[in-house]
Amino acid sequence: MSFATMHGLSRLTRFGTLGLTYHRHFIRSHGTLQHSLRVLDAPHISWARDPGHVYEVVAELQTSGLLKIRLGFPDDSCDYLRDLILSMHKQQGHRLPIAHSATRGWFWDVRPKPAAHTGAHHARSETMSEFSWHTDCSYEDPLPRYFALQVLQHDRYGGGTLSAMNVASLIEFLSSETRKALMAPEFRMKIPPEFNKDPKKSFITGSILASDPHSTIILYRGDIVTPLTTRAEQALEELRAVLVRREVQAHSAMHLRSSDLPKGSILLMDNRRWMHARNEINDPERHLRRVRWDARPFNISNHDS
Repeated sequence: MSFATMHGLSRLTRFGTLGLTYHRHFIRSHGTLQHSLRVLDAPHISWARDPGHVYEVVAELQTSGLLKIRLGFPDDSCDYLRDLILSMHKQQGHRLPIAHSATRGWFWDVRPKPAAHTGAHHARSETMSEFSWHTDCSYEDPLPRYFALQVLQHDRYGGGTLSAMNVASLIEFLSSETRKALMAPEFRMKIPPEFNKDPKKSFITGSILASDPHSTIILYRGDIVTPLTTRAEQALEELRAVLVRREVQAHSAMHLRSSDLPKGSILLMDNRRWMHARNEINDPERHLRRVRWDARPFNISNHDS
């Protein structure tokens, strides 16, 4: 599949109290995928508190669930992203971010760790290996509805392509029996040690698919999920097979190379309507910063270990 490329589509828009005008661009992927990635410019850090800009961000997340923001100023401390999330909380009712673990706060640095410092337990995102299709925090209850990645250093050697899979398009390739089975609470999700916040709980049990008022949503990470029944096992096998089919990738996935997300870019995603993945990282200095917020229930039952 061809990678996403910038088309000559832009629109001048005026919003908010700042009285500023900005361009709204679009990135469209080639092939049969009908989705596009909208790009908003934030020329100044004060835009993070501007009601019009904040509304535009929230509206795009609610509509498509996928958005890129291009910063017009240096911000390695992620002050814009912090203020934007606080503004979405105050102005639009989004819930505040969740802590990533028992020892880390809202923001998590996503970058390869030297082998000598990784230890026995380290996040998959902290390696240079590929990371197949997954939902962030698929071991959490409640599940964060949104996450953002700010690029502090893109992969300068062409690796680290970020892919996004639209769930509404994906489930068209699943049989009705499999969809029904994936909606049953017959799957166990192991909590990775590096993200465990409660030593008394090592897993959650729930469904992989659920019904949302406007769509079907997903909770999935293949390496930590275990089916608990025969029908759950069969449904999981079909889902895994569908995810690697070429026609599914062409119809449902968008691929963003490091050149599409250079330093100063922020990608925001609906964590329930889009899955994501990445290929191998080539640049050991690649550095993203991640935050997750607006946690909502996903029809999951808690179980003690």
